[in-house]
Amino acid sequence: MLLQRDAQGQPIAIRREDYAAPAFWIDTVDLTFDLDPAKTRVLNRMQLRRNPDAPAQPLRLDGDELNLARVLVNGQGASFRMEGDQLVIDGLPDAFELEIFTTCCPIKNTKLMGLFVSEDTFFTQCEAEGFRRITYFLDRPDVMAMYTVTLRAAKAAYPVLLSNGNLVEQGELPEGRHFAKWVDPFKKPCYLFALVAGKLVAREQRITARNGKEHLLQVYVRAGDLDKTEHAMNSLVNSVLWDEARFGLPLDLDRFMIVATSDFNMGAMENKGLNIFNTKYVLANQATATDADYSNIESVVGHEYFHNWSGDRVTCRDWFQLSLKEGLTVFRDQEFSQDLCADASARAVKRIEDVRVLRTAQFPEDAGPMAHPVRPDSYIEISNFYTVTIYEKGAEVVRMMQTLVGRKGFEKGITLYFERHDGQAVTCDDFAQAIADANPDSELARLLPQFKRWYSQAGTPRLAAHGVYDAQNRSYTLSIVQSCPPTPGQAAKEPFVIPVNIGLLDASGRELPLQLEGESEVTRGAPGTPCTRTVVLSRAGEQLTFVGLDAEPVPSILRGFSAPVILDFEYTDAQLLTLLANDPDPFNRWEAGQRLGLRAALQGIAALATDTTPVLNDAYLDAMRSVLRNPKLDAAFKELVLTLPSETYISEQLDVVDPQRVHLVREAMRAQLATALFQDWQQVYEENHDTGAYTPDPTSSGRRALAGMALNFLCLAARSSGDTVWPGKTLQRFKDAGNMTDRFNALNALVSSGHTLAAQALARFHAIFKDEALVIDKWFSLQAGAPDRGGDILPLVRQLMKHPDFSIKNPNRARSVIFSYCSANPGAFHRPDAAGYVYWSERVIELDAINPQVAARLARALDRWSKLAEPYRSAAREAIARVAAKPDLSKDTHEVVTRALAGN
Repeated sequence: MLLQRDAQGQPIAIRREDYAAPAFWIDTVDLTFDLDPAKTRVLNRMQLRRNPDAPAQPLRLDGDELNLARVLVNGQGASFRMEGDQLVIDGLPDAFELEIFTTCCPIKNTKLMGLFVSEDTFFTQCEAEGFRRITYFLDRPDVMAMYTVTLRAAKAAYPVLLSNGNLVEQGELPEGRHFAKWVDPFKKPCYLFALVAGKLVAREQRITARNGKEHLLQVYVRAGDLDKTEHAMNSLVNSVLWDEARFGLPLDLDRFMIVATSDFNMGAMENKGLNIFNTKYVLANQATATDADYSNIESVVGHEYFHNWSGDRVTCRDWFQLSLKEGLTVFRDQEFSQDLCADASARAVKRIEDVRVLRTAQFPEDAGPMAHPVRPDSYIEISNFYTVTIYEKGAEVVRMMQTLVGRKGFEKGITLYFERHDGQAVTCDDFAQAIADANPDSELARLLPQFKRWYSQAGTPRLAAHGVYDAQNRSYTLSIVQSCPPTPGQAAKEPFVIPVNIGLLDASGRELPLQLEGESEVTRGAPGTPCTRTVVLSRAGEQLTFVGLDAEPVPSILRGFSAPVILDFEYTDAQLLTLLANDPDPFNRWEAGQRLGLRAALQGIAALATDTTPVLNDAYLDAMRSVLRNPKLDAAFKELVLTLPSETYISEQLDVVDPQRVHLVREAMRAQLATALFQDWQQVYEENHDTGAYTPDPTSSGRRALAGMALNFLCLAARSSGDTVWPGKTLQRFKDAGNMTDRFNALNALVSSGHTLAAQALARFHAIFKDEALVIDKWFSLQAGAPDRGGDILPLVRQLMKHPDFSIKNPNRARSVIFSYCSANPGAFHRPDAAGYVYWSERVIELDAINPQVAARLARALDRWSKLAEPYRSAAREAIARVAAKPDLSKDTHEVVTRALAGN
């Protein structure tokens, strides 16, 4: 669909303030599909009624790339007209039956929106506006209807016929065809519609809910993949049990189905009762999937199942409220994954991993041209707003609500929310109000109007903190000033409500009791738990004075990352080392190490360090050595602490970015860690590489992660010393590994260190796994994301695109090569000769003609072009302008590149 423009040639923006209820409601939808790859026939019978609260106007139904054959009103031919892609019907009665007959061509649907064919199987993807590619409809989330769906197809080619809800009838038809009839007992918007038809097999499990009702769970895949579905099924069972136990939300259908496809724009989709997944988030066994894959499958299966209530039973009034379901459900899947952890350390690791995503992806988005509030005010293409701001920052907003009302109070609020709004399409305001109303004495209820600025104001707030110790009065005053920089369309920001968790340590690292001036009570941590106060900031500036302190304390601020903000506090190196060694809050312990690493990187960049200049001082190296040798710390936590800040995160701290210098300095830091801690890395590897029989539990996964890091550093050290022992051991580890995590860690160590044995290992890896699509994705991605030495990665990427296994039409494969290079390998992508930008512009334009959603996501790789130093800055702008000048660009990509240019 081409970009729509107004009379002045400007793109048409949809604005939240213009929301109006639909002129008509749809009560029931009866769909009949005669499935054929080249010509699928869709008969759509609907019962509609005029909305008495809306102004009288014609019925306008959305459509896209449909062939219209018939329109009947109450069984009679109807007069209609086409206005662009809309079917418009005038003169309708207050209530009527509308019948629409259309055809479409799923086999040619490369956009993978609406009804499409993947490997001879029919799938649908309707969120956000894909249903209009199936039939003419009021394609908006506030129109909720009851659906009956009949699927008809050739039985030999499509033996499995699935849709939403419960299967009520199935049978044979003439000429080798058959049918299945599905009825969804719950109202839903059309974006939750789904069908699947093809040759599939299912892993099945029956479970009994707390109310005694039995449910059938099914995971459908291709026949050869059935052995890779056990973990997905276990994750689904755990999700059903957890949601009922934690929030009292039961499974409400006779069956719940997951279906996996290799051609999918998204990770997964929560269609009511029939979740369609990218195979990446379903298929796993120890030979083909890494620990990270297992973790992601658990999280995504949980996420989509939890949508059954937070998104399906209660949905969005309009797409501006997208975070109502996505932010809440990300929070729920994060809580699910943490609750499944056996101990506090594993919970802390999960929290740190979530915050890393936020800070390396969402914070840059908040500072760039695509910055938008958690509840946006306008959009041209809604698909561009499935962003880390909507999801991850939205989850942090929900988490702050829980902090302000407490865990039990939040559960009360969730219960009230679903009691009030079950079966409705509502807003972010409705959710926040329910949480506050269930906790009338909370800080959230008192500050609710101000708290909701998190929904309306874009940007990442900054907290500038400063501490002063008064020896005479034995007090410590912590001053905190909050601010938020301007973002596109929002110059001035009002103060947010920010919960800040604070603790104090003495110089030896012992935790101190907390007593604020004017208070009689003293906060002391329970045995084994941090002594923490939650302070709620609501003004531009606040002062907190702690009393009863015999010496200046070391403040531990923003424990657990209690708010999605940037904390500016001039810690000394000594203070950070104290926190790193002693803070009982795992997040701030990790954060202290990150601050030390970031400080060293920024100093190295400013000093124009070379690849042989020591960047890390002895105190930092000694601290890292102590972390590695500390028997009380879990392996997973050690791996996080020893992971340096990413190039992206380092770049975000700079006003002007020279990507090659950032890359050089970080690589120098890695090399220094490798050589200075060489003996320790050897010991770490020997202590952690044998984890016994494979299980993806947090403890075993952490040990494999730390052993993999050790192997990486040992190969890196060998590169500079000329040693061949550890590369040889690594190759043998690659050959002998009993699981994909260990095998891939070894392969990554050889590739990232640039050792000559890498070519042999890569060839062997491909030969072993050439028939495993998801594993070959890893093979492509590892090479496209490898460190650039002498400009060799771009030629390799171009060569990989010519590989027989590469197809740009498959989103997973495109992401494995093109995105791994352009979005995840800044040291290789930002070339002084601008060849990386030329490659990017070629691929964006090529993908836009095939799949605009994928193209628009790739276009985001140059969001932050205006921060670049010359010559990168001018070359990047030229590449963006080249894409923007393409006359037939989709509105998906057009919105991204024009906003990028405007964000100069």
